[in-house]
Amino acid sequence: MSAAHPHHHPGYPFSAIVGQPLLKEALLLCAVDPGIGGVLVRGDKGTAKSTAARGLTQVLPAILRKPGCAFNCAPGQPAAVCAVCSAQEPPTARLAEVPFVTLPLGATEDRVLGSLDLQLALQGGQRAFQPGLLAAAHRGILYIDEVNLLADHLVDVLLDVAAMGVNAVQREGLSVSHPARFTLIGTMNLEEGDLRPQLLDRFGLMVEVTAPTDKSVRAEVVRRRIAYEADPQAFTSQWQAQQDALRAQVAQAQRLLPGVALDDAMLELISHLCCEFEVASLRADIVMHKTARAIAALQARARVTPDDVRAAALLVLPHRRRRKPFEQSGMDQDKLDDLVDQARQAQGESQGQGSAGAPPDTAPDEQEGQEPQDQKEQQEQQEQQNAEGEGAQQTFAIGAAGPARKISVVTPTTSFPASTASGRRSAVADASRGSALRAVPDANPDRLAVGATLRSAAVRGALAGEGGECLQVTREDLHRQVRSGRGANLIVFVVDASGSMAAQRRMEAVKGAVLALLTDAYQRRDQLAVIGFRGEQAQLLLAPTRSADLAEQGLRELPTGGRTPLPHALQLATQLLQQTSQASDELPPLLVILSDGKANVSLPGSQGDAWTQTLEAAANLAAQGIPALVLDTESGYLRLGRAAQLAEALGAPCLTLEQLTGDALALTVRAQLGKR
Repeated sequence: MSAAHPHHHPGYPFSAIVGQPLLKEALLLCAVDPGIGGVLVRGDKGTAKSTAARGLTQVLPAILRKPGCAFNCAPGQPAAVCAVCSAQEPPTARLAEVPFVTLPLGATEDRVLGSLDLQLALQGGQRAFQPGLLAAAHRGILYIDEVNLLADHLVDVLLDVAAMGVNAVQREGLSVSHPARFTLIGTMNLEEGDLRPQLLDRFGLMVEVTAPTDKSVRAEVVRRRIAYEADPQAFTSQWQAQQDALRAQVAQAQRLLPGVALDDAMLELISHLCCEFEVASLRADIVMHKTARAIAALQARARVTPDDVRAAALLVLPHRRRRKPFEQSGMDQDKLDDLVDQARQAQGESQGQGSAGAPPDTAPDEQEGQEPQDQKEQQEQQEQQNAEGEGAQQTFAIGAAGPARKISVVTPTTSFPASTASGRRSAVADASRGSALRAVPDANPDRLAVGATLRSAAVRGALAGEGGECLQVTREDLHRQVRSGRGANLIVFVVDASGSMAAQRRMEAVKGAVLALLTDAYQRRDQLAVIGFRGEQAQLLLAPTRSADLAEQGLRELPTGGRTPLPHALQLATQLLQQTSQASDELPPLLVILSDGKANVSLPGSQGDAWTQTLEAAANLAAQGIPALVLDTESGYLRLGRAAQLAEALGAPCLTLEQLTGDALALTVRAQLGKR
């Protein structure tokens, strides 16, 4: 059996994936034309997202590249900065697999875009370029798992490069550009929160994937996966014919693509669909144009038909129609079919082209599939120690070729305290926490970027002819580290669903205000949790998540009626906040309590007074410094004012139903968090 289990298992065959035809089609289209702008794959865990992305390279035609080329230069098109391909006698190009590069979530801009080659700078004072991940991904695939957790600024940079096909770097005295034409694939789970609308629009195509509901399909998924794990080599061999056929189909489509025609009638149909579905972005029209041509090429046709435009619309438009955080994305397919039929009739098709059916099946002789597991790689984020001291001389060793050089900091230094309190809510490009993005010159940095500071000193010293073993670091060399901080918070909704709050009118008023707060939280990347209480005890309805849609759904479907176990709800909220604090200290909390305060159920197993227990639990939360907000849902002429007393015990503001406007609520929340 040892022969069947080599040290490196072959990847799961792309052709063997079951039940995800639209996902596979979208990936193949971007392989035919990387200019489409990549694919965003959204779906639950275990729906073949990562498996399909990684398997795509197996069905892509091999590329020619020269050994040692760090830029994956195309034959006859060497990058100006590539020493290997620009040499007088470059090595002979050889066939190689298409690159597949995974972008770690904690990567810095230097790692992604490229930076100064510190080793060459130390050795001879040369300003040489050290290529980054974008150079490695040229002519291949750049894959980002959990792309919604990547810093927004970094995502924007990546998508700009993907759209232009060129990576231009201007930093540390360098001005370098090189080709960076790749297929960008991002996968994400909506439970961790969505991408912001402007970033959604930057992905050319989007596919929503779900687990199959047909028991026979699910059984086939398991059957194939077990067979693959038992003998990867044998399983892969069984699918080799389908893999080869698909690779040949992609290669032919790449050759045909430049000659595929899209006439004015089809262009008008594209624009008509974008207008009818109220898509504001003109990028949609452009991407639909490219996608329709790629569909035709993949089917070995030289002219785009209305069916191609329809198939393209299903991949291009759904994620661009979203208007609000809680408005579901998707397409009205009946409306789409009617519009395409009208275009076909107007065109008066007389050539008997294909029917207006489902999107074309792009994979010959195969069953679509999925891998039950999504293997998510763990990314490690590099940490740099802050330099402290006044007038101190510090020595470091640089691991360059040859003797190690010492670096002496001869300028008076400044202490670098941890800056920024944890109360920021908006996403900030310069925060005390988060991934390191870049380094900028700063004579008095609060966070020293050690690498950039040393590079600056090395280049300045080498160009000035400063020799010797000691590298002088002056104040002009100092750089500040810029980090990407989410500035997010954990907002815990504690919602009274007892009979005292069951009136529909009051629930609707509260829901409208809370939706405004959820919108604010969605925009600021907050995590949300929902605790509901009714009957005899409270219950965690939604664990902390960045999905505002799930939080809204939890509130909307909250059952009502019964007694009011408010003490247990506060106890459960305290436990949740303690658990979250132990797991991570990067999510300052806010407690939002929606109740009239009329507690009448004591803690489980106790005989004490419910209202006394409520005030004790509130005082405990206040002692821990947990900011809170009470939304008083009591109505009518006779009011006990218990919610106001609860707010006083919490040291929190209290808003009444009459004050529950969306703007007032959001402003109050931001004010409370700003106090931390």
